[in-house]
Amino acid sequence: MVITDFLEKNAKLYGDEISLVEINPSEERDRAKTWREFSLIENTRSDLPYRREMTWELFNCKANRIANLLLSRGLRRDEKVGILLMNCLEWLPVYFGILKAGAVAVPMNFRYSSAEIQYCMELADVEVLVFGPEFTQRLVPILPALTGMKTMFYVGREVPAFAESIDFHRYCSSIAPPIELLPEDHAAIYFSSGTTGFPKAILHNHRALLSACLTEQNHHQQTREDVFLCIPPLYHTGAKMHWFGSLVSGSRAVLLRGVKPEWILRAVTEEQCTIVWLLVPWAQDLLDEIDSGNIKMESYLLEQWRLMHIGAQPVPPSLIRRWMKIFPHHSYDTNYGLSESIGPGSVHLGMENIHKVGAIGKPGFGWTAKIVDEHGKPVPSGEVGELILQGPGVMLCYYKNPEATAEVLKDGWLYTGDMAKEDSDGFIYLVDRKKDVVISGGENLYPVQIEDFLRTNEKIKDVAVIGLPDPRLGEIAAAIIELKEGEFCTQADIDDFCAALPRYKRPRRVIFDKIPRNPTGKIEKPVLREKYCQGRLVEAQISN
Repeated sequence: MVITDFLEKNAKLYGDEISLVEINPSEERDRAKTWREFSLIENTRSDLPYRREMTWELFNCKANRIANLLLSRGLRRDEKVGILLMNCLEWLPVYFGILKAGAVAVPMNFRYSSAEIQYCMELADVEVLVFGPEFTQRLVPILPALTGMKTMFYVGREVPAFAESIDFHRYCSSIAPPIELLPEDHAAIYFSSGTTGFPKAILHNHRALLSACLTEQNHHQQTREDVFLCIPPLYHTGAKMHWFGSLVSGSRAVLLRGVKPEWILRAVTEEQCTIVWLLVPWAQDLLDEIDSGNIKMESYLLEQWRLMHIGAQPVPPSLIRRWMKIFPHHSYDTNYGLSESIGPGSVHLGMENIHKVGAIGKPGFGWTAKIVDEHGKPVPSGEVGELILQGPGVMLCYYKNPEATAEVLKDGWLYTGDMAKEDSDGFIYLVDRKKDVVISGGENLYPVQIEDFLRTNEKIKDVAVIGLPDPRLGEIAAAIIELKEGEFCTQADIDDFCAALPRYKRPRRVIFDKIPRNPTGKIEKPVLREKYCQGRLVEAQISN
């Protein structure tokens, strides 16, 4: 079995029911009109110009036609097809069409620059590209270098001269091509986040995608009555693999194009969403707006919302305690995973374990985890080591990079590079990224622990702790702090607040600035290190 079988099943059993909804609540009506001009999906509700929907039958039909279109252009089995689309109703039919053609889907970050697009397409051997209007100008400068391309398909009406319209799929058969897909066949290449330079290409097979479906549905128990609100970008494994729970259960999902708190609550209300996956910054913003009175809870219908879960980064326990005060009826889960382990689910807290908030949980459905020392030997309970994983969703390799593959795949285990510890009940707590550990005067400092403490300060909106070079101690911990709007705080205030920390854990420097995060919510610490190591910011040293 492969994941395209679920789509075929849903089309047969629930063909007339809605599979996907796209909502664009932007008040920029010209941009909204541009988005509505995508021509792949016909059945748009005219009474709500910011809302489009698609049935399971149409979803499957479109995927089949796109598969046949790709094959008509000479695409061969196992060749690579890039996807450069913003979240939209077209995204998933394109993805499934690529899979049905026996090809390998290569989703790319919508924030990539021209140079990054070229790098990733060359690294992954992309021969066909499907892209939207937002990327035309980024593609133009690199066209001369893309000599290996068979064709480019444009999703939209104003087709550039160097591409052809995806609309040609309308003239292709709506019957799935006679291509047998096997679990061991290559299915997708995802890219690492690129926070340490240009990203690596991560190759997965169909077995891994299927395992993500089964793991997600097992963890969150989606039924046909559930409605999943998906906000993060679909190019990332996290968003798509959480949506796989909707695919397995044949339930509806909503793609929300925007992260404003009022948009989230409005979508939950209007679409009767029952499951919402958030990133930490969005959850913080929503709580801040409620606390400030800018959002009135009585204006929304939220009783059906049963589950809020967060992933993609360490989750501050203080945030979840705030959340449960406002939404005490919610189940909560946190999910840990990497693109190398097919997204979230390799470790998860479990909805029944709210009393263990702060932990990332236990090995997920079908997964095994260990915490080991530098020699690969398990460490005692309570001690910090590297988290390693084994399961059906582990990547095949870093594509065309055997050296990097050998560094993380050892004896059937994926070495995550994350430092963690396990309590006496078997719950795993993420301590930090191995490369982010600050070694100050021979003492290991774990930035996540310091960040979690600082986030309990009600004036702090976001914080990142990094190591800066020091001639005496090797490194010192520096806290970059973003204050909530309207709040004022001095370095002396932070010094006093940190007096509750053990002396060696107190940040030696404090910097007030914005915290950069990538599209999946991760703090871009390499950006901060580069910025502050160059001494371009006035810093204040806290007294010892």
